[in-house]
This record gives sequence, C-alpha cells and structure tokens, in this order.
Amino acid sequence: MSRDEQLKQRWNNVVEKLSTQFADGDTLDLDAIIYLIGVQELGQLHRDYKKDDKINLIHIAVCKLLEPYGYYEFDYFDEQGWPHYKTIEELPHLKAGEQSVLMKEAIVNYFLETEFIE
Repeated sequence: MSRDEQLKQRWNNVVEKLSTQFADGDTLDLDAIIYLIGVQELGQLHRDYKKDDKINLIHIAVCKLLEPYGYYEFDYFDEQGWPHYKTIEELPHLKAGEQSVLMKEAIVNYFLETEFIE
C-alpha cells in the first residue's frame, strides 16, 4: 500500500471513529477534529468556551500537531492551565491542498501515538 493510500485509510478511520463518538455519526470535518484535539490537549473537557477560547483551542491543537515537525515547541502552562508554545521555525507557504495534507498527516500521527487508531 502506498504512503498516500495508507494516510487516506488512516484519516478515514480517524474521521469515522471521532464522528461516531462526538457527532452522532455526522461526519466531522478537519476543523472540527482540530478543535477536538485542542480541547483534549487543554484537558478542560466539560465546560463552555467563548469564541476567543475556541480560536485559542485551535491554536493549541495546531501547535501540538506540528510540534513533531519542528515548527513549535511547548513552553509552559499558564495559571489557568492553558499550554503555550513558542515558534521554532516559521511554517512554509503551502497551497490549501498541501496544508490539508500536512494537517491530516499530523492528526493521523497524533492518534497513532495516543493509540486511538492503529
């Protein structure tokens, strides 16, 4: 199986499992999955978030997902328990499709590490 086929299969597995668990079977999109990762990383699962908080949750997820690629590094937790990252290397300018593939690959790797998928 090619690397692209394997990524597609694993990505579909992530989408299916998360959609079943969090969206009553409705298909979650990439942004929704990134948001869920942000909530998971913050660890404050059972609370309501304001619009600014939701943007920050997405930022947390992107930093966590791209940390293994050398773009971000965890720095510290603030007094409210929010993780902060510092930029190590600027993200390259990617086309929309390339950004999507990078994020899907990072998400698949995240869920492989956490053993959510095989």
